Amino acid sequence: MSELLYTPIVLGDVEVKNRVVMAPMTRSRATGNLPNALMATYYGQRSEAGLIITEGTAPIADGLGYARIPGLFTHEQARGWRGATDAAHAGGAKIFVQLMHTGRVGHPLNLPPGAEVRGASPIALAGAMYTDQEGPQPHPVPRELSEADIAAAIDGYAHSAGLAREAGFDGVELHGANGYLIDQFLNTASNQRRDDWGGTAQGRARFALEVARATVSRIGAGRVGIRLSPYGTFNGMAVDPELDAVYVHLVRGLSELGLAYVHLVDFGGKVVPADLQAEIRRSFGGRLILSGEYDAARAEADLAAGRGDLVAFGRPFIANPRLVSRLRAGLPLAAGDHSTFYTPGERGYTDYPLE
Repeated sequence: MSELLYTPIVLGDVEVKNRVVMAPMTRSRATGNLPNALMATYYGQRSEAGLIITEGTAPIADGLGYARIPGLFTHEQARGWRGATDAAHAGGAKIFVQLMHTGRVGHPLNLPPGAEVRGASPIALAGAMYTDQEGPQPHPVPRELSEADIAAAIDGYAHSAGLAREAGFDGVELHGANGYLIDQFLNTASNQRRDDWGGTAQGRARFALEVARATVSRIGAGRVGIRLSPYGTFNGMAVDPELDAVYVHLVRGLSELGLAYVHLVDFGGKVVPADLQAEIRRSFGGRLILSGEYDAARAEADLAAGRGDLVAFGRPFIANPRLVSRLRAGLPLAAGDHSTFYTPGERGYTDYPLE
C-alpha cells in the first residue's frame, strides 16, 4: 500500500510534514474563554499531525455561544494562545485556529456582558443549549443581524485573523460548516432574508465570501482555509433544491480569492454527494481536505484516487495523542471517554497515554 498520508505537502503558504490533519473539536477547557496552559499541553501532545486545526474559537464576543470555548478577539486571548502555538511548533506541526462564530447556536448565559445571540434571521434553533449556571436552556430567538452588524462581524473575523498571526498561528480556518454563523447564511433553514444577504445562491453565499475576502486582505490568501459541510443537517440545517448551486458559486468565489484550502466534511446528516464533491474539486484551485469517519486505509485510497489532498481525523485524536504513529504502524486505537469530552480539567483531555 502507498503511504501518501505520511508525505509532506504544501498548503498555501505553509508546508506540512504529513497529510494527517487534526480536525477541529470543541473541548470546552477555556475557563473564562481564555486559552491556557492545559490547552497548550493538549495540542503539543498531538503535534505528530502535519496540520492541527484548533477547536472553534470566537472571533467576536457574540460568537461565544457555548460554555468555556475560547475567544480570539483581544490581545489577552492572543497571548493565551501563544502557549498552544509554541507547543505545536515544537513538535513539528503547523497550526491553524478555527474561527467559529456560533450565531444563533448559543445562549445569553454563555456570553460575556454586552454580547448578544444574533443570526442571519430571527429563527430560533430547536432544542436547548447547555449553560454552566443553569444547565440546559432553550435556544433564544436570535436578533437578526443588521447591515451594520454584518459589517462589524466581517471586520471581527479579519481582526481576529490578525491576532492569530500575533499569537503564532500559521493561519486560520473559517468555520463555514455545522450550522454556525457562516453556514446559517448559506442555509434557508436559518436564512430567510429578502435583502442581498439571502434569497439567491449569490445572496446566500455573500457573507461567506465577504468574510473570506476580509480575512485574506488581513493575513494573505495562503494562510486562510474554510470548512464546509454541504448536506449536513447538524444544528437545524436543511437541504433545499438550490443547495448545490450555492456551494458551487461559493467555492468558485473562494478559488478566485486564492484560499489555501477547502475542508469538506461529512457531518450531521447525509454525506456530501459524489457529484457535488467532484464539482467542488474541479472548481477550487487550492487544496482539498477530506473529513468524515476516515481510517488509514480509506484515507490512502481517497488520496491515491485524487479525491483530496489531505485527510482530517477528529475523535481518534482525543484518546490517541500519537495517532499518526499508530495509524502508520497499524496499531489498534483507544476509545475516548465520551463523558469527559466537554468537561473542565485534564481528565479525558491530557491524561491519555502517550505511546
